[in-house]
Amino acid sequence: MIHSLFMINSSGDIFMEKHWKSVVSRSVCDYFFEAQEKACSKLDVPPIIATPHHYLISIYRNQIYFVAVVQTETPPLFVIEFLHRVVDTFADYFSECTETSIKENYVVVYELLEEMLDNGFPLATESNVLKELIKPPNILRTVVNTVTGSTNLSDTLPSGQLSNVPWRRSGVKYTNNEAYFDVIEEVDCIIDKSGSTVIAEIQGYIDCSVKLTGMPDLTMSFVNHRLLDDVSFHPCVRYKRWESERVLSFVPPDGNFRLLSYHIGASNLTAIPVYVKPNIMMRETSGRFEVMVGPKQTMGKTVENVVITCDLPKQVLNMTLTPTQGSYSFDPVSKIMSWEVGKINPQKLPSIKGSMSLQSGVPPPEANPTLSVQFSINQLAISGLKVNRLDMYGEKYKPFKGVKYLTRAGKFQVRT
Repeated sequence: MIHSLFMINSSGDIFMEKHWKSVVSRSVCDYFFEAQEKACSKLDVPPIIATPHHYLISIYRNQIYFVAVVQTETPPLFVIEFLHRVVDTFADYFSECTETSIKENYVVVYELLEEMLDNGFPLATESNVLKELIKPPNILRTVVNTVTGSTNLSDTLPSGQLSNVPWRRSGVKYTNNEAYFDVIEEVDCIIDKSGSTVIAEIQGYIDCSVKLTGMPDLTMSFVNHRLLDDVSFHPCVRYKRWESERVLSFVPPDGNFRLLSYHIGASNLTAIPVYVKPNIMMRETSGRFEVMVGPKQTMGKTVENVVITCDLPKQVLNMTLTPTQGSYSFDPVSKIMSWEVGKINPQKLPSIKGSMSLQSGVPPPEANPTLSVQFSINQLAISGLKVNRLDMYGEKYKPFKGVKYLTRAGKFQVRT
């Protein structure tokens, strides 16, 4: 299905390629470069590009384009999901997936790609199974491999590959049995100047870190499972039981994994936890810029990591602002103002104000710019999703040391 994979950096250089079947010439990427030149931004490159003899399916993550070459009719989402899994595997092995980390671990990268895809078809994509096949790199192992000429490949087949649960290795033993579940929610919405929500949606995830002995069988139920819509599960989840009882029943992989992802539409959205009060005025040669941000009074949680960015029109030459908290920067080339606020203190709301210099002889823009606000809130589920109970079956376990539920809100936009 997948014939070749090209990795292209933000400068347009192909710094790595891998072929599973016949070698595909690099010239096939010329179609991708043409589409890249026509795109307004790096994220606007079409994910699927048809050529006379190939299909180019790509994703963009961490300043790198991952371009897969397909010669036969293939479901595009299948290839896109595999490319995302490749990036996640690299990040798990090397702590980050960047051009530098890939170049520093060329051998391990080729070994991983060879095991993840067999003759163009996915084979082993679970991280805990891959780590049995290919040991993660470290300084000592790198030195030994350099001296002895050996590799990180294991001599034995992973035990989970021959079982009914290929995502979990057998014979797992832990002194302390622990399971951690992080409920992460990203809010994406647009709010007008008066504070009314124009459009909103929530994208949620449940990430797990399970360290349990043997072959545990877990069930998880929710208080308000009706909120969940457009749910995507890990292969370990028994889908038939979810359809009939709305209960998650699964044998978890060993270690870190994403149990499910879900989408909640605007109809079920609760109040946005942050408000923004902008006051932006532009005249012929000057303008006024003032923004204040604060949490909703009914929320009771601390808003952290607040960053406000504003994409200003091309008439703006410079800005002179004074923030009461944090620091700001203005790029005169891209016309983007970024204000790093940090943590919001409800007793002293942060604000930023100052003046703008506009190009003379050019009429001011008719509409005010859009503010983009990013923030995070711990221990808050904006959708109201609650876990009812978590049960474990099969073997006798010691009680969990801790089951942690952590929720984080995401980002939204304010139109002034």
